[in-house]
Amino acid sequence: MAKIGILSFSDGRAFVHKNLVQMLKGFEDRLVKRLTKAGHEVVTAKQVWTNALATSEAKKLAKAGVECTIFNYAVWCFPHFTALASRFAPGPILAFGCINPKFPGMVGLLAGVGGLNQLGVRYDRVFGEIEDEKVFAQVQAFVAAAHCANTLKGQTYGLVGGRPMGMYTAVSNTDQWMSQFGVDVEHIDQWELVRRAPSIDAKQVTKARKWLEKHVGKIEYDGKQLTPELLERQIRSTEVMKQLIREWNLDFSGIKAQPELTTHWCTMDITEAFLNDPYDWDGPHEPHVCSTEADMDAALTMQIFKLLTEVKEGRATPVLFADVRHYFEKEGVFDLVNSGQHATYFAKRSFKHTENLPHVRFRPEGFYFPAGGASVMHLAEPGKLTFARLTRRDGKYWMAILRGEFVRFGEKKDWELVNAVQDNWPHAFAKFDCPADTFLQSYASNHIHAVYGDYVDELVKVCKLTNVEPVVLK
Repeated sequence: MAKIGILSFSDGRAFVHKNLVQMLKGFEDRLVKRLTKAGHEVVTAKQVWTNALATSEAKKLAKAGVECTIFNYAVWCFPHFTALASRFAPGPILAFGCINPKFPGMVGLLAGVGGLNQLGVRYDRVFGEIEDEKVFAQVQAFVAAAHCANTLKGQTYGLVGGRPMGMYTAVSNTDQWMSQFGVDVEHIDQWELVRRAPSIDAKQVTKARKWLEKHVGKIEYDGKQLTPELLERQIRSTEVMKQLIREWNLDFSGIKAQPELTTHWCTMDITEAFLNDPYDWDGPHEPHVCSTEADMDAALTMQIFKLLTEVKEGRATPVLFADVRHYFEKEGVFDLVNSGQHATYFAKRSFKHTENLPHVRFRPEGFYFPAGGASVMHLAEPGKLTFARLTRRDGKYWMAILRGEFVRFGEKKDWELVNAVQDNWPHAFAKFDCPADTFLQSYASNHIHAVYGDYVDELVKVCKLTNVEPVVLK
C-alpha cells in the first residue's frame, strides 16, 4: 500500500486560525481515517498557517519518505502557503476540497491551485466528502497512480536477449526509459539460461516436475515435442531465471527466446507463465512480470498494471500478456492468444494453484518451435478487465486504454473457436467496449495486456505523471 502525506492549510491571521484549529482537525481526521482503513500509511503535518510552517512541514513530509502529498482544504487559507509547500512536499500532489459551505475552503483551494498552474506544478483535484465511495475512488486512483509512478523510479528491467524477429515495438530506448520513467535496463545474454541449466540440482528439478504432474489437469507427453526431459529443461530455465532475478535485483524482466532458444533449446512458456503467476512448485510468491519476446514496452505496461493492483487490490495480481490473434466477427470477440505464456492464474482467477491448475493442460509445442517443450494451455476465466499498451509515435509515448471483458460460450463452442485458431496455446475471448474497427484502426502493437477490474482512471493518471499521452478507446 502507499505512504501518504497530508498537509492541511489554514488562515494566515493568528486570531482567525485559532478559531479554526479544531474544525480543520476534524476534516483532516476523517481523511486519515478513510485512508488508513484502506490500508495506507498516513503521515500528517502540523496545520499550515504561516509561510515558515508551509516550508518546514512540507520538508518533514519529504523526510518521512511519503510517496505523494494531499493538500487538504476545508477553510479559507492564504494561497502563498500552497505555493511555498509545493516547493518541498513530495509529489504528486492532490488538492482535496472538503465540503464546508460556511467556510470558503473551495475558494482557498481554487486560489492555491491557480498559483500552482502559474508555477507549472502538476497536481490533481478532488472535491467532496471522503466517506462518499465515489469521491474516495478518485482519491484512491490518485494514490495508486502516485505509488506506481514513484515505485517505477529506480527499478531495473532485465532484458534477457534482444530484439526478437525484427519487432520494432518490442525494443525501447534505454535513455528514454530512465529519463521518463526512472527505470534502468540490465541486458543479460540468454546464453545464461543454457549455460547455467546443468548446475540446477537434479532433485529440485525432479521435485518440480512431479509437482506439475500432480497438479496440472493434463500433461500430454508425446515422446517428441513434449517429454519429461524437455519439461525438466523448462524447469531448469525457470530456476535460472529466478537466480538472475535475485543476482541482478531485477524488478521485472523479459526473455527473447525466439528464435534461438525455441529452435535449439526449449520454449520459455513454463518460465514466463510461472514467473507471472503468484505461485510455482516452491510455493506462493509475488508475481514477477516477465514479457515474452523480451518486449520492453509490454513489460513496462504490465509492471504499471501490477503496481496499480498493489494499491487497489491490496496485493499484486498477475497481468495478461497476449497477441491480438484473431477477430471472430459473428461472435464479436477478439481471440487473445500467445505461445503458452498466459499466467495460469487466468484459468480460474485464483491465487491458489489448486483452483487454477486442474483447468490447465500442458500440450506439445507445434512446428514454430522445433526445440519443443510444454505450452501452458487454458481458457481465461470470464470477467470485466482493463486492457492497455504503451507504444510510441515518432519517439513519444502514448498508451492505448480500453475496457472489456473475457467471455466463454460453453465447452463445445469454446473448443470450436480454439480449434479454428490453435489448440495448443492459451486463449482469452475478449469483448472490447469499443467497436472492433476503432480498435483495429488505432491500436499499434501485436501484444496486449490486461488485469481484472476497472483501472482506466488510474492509468490515465499514471500517464499524466509520466508524460505519456493517454488514449481511451471507446
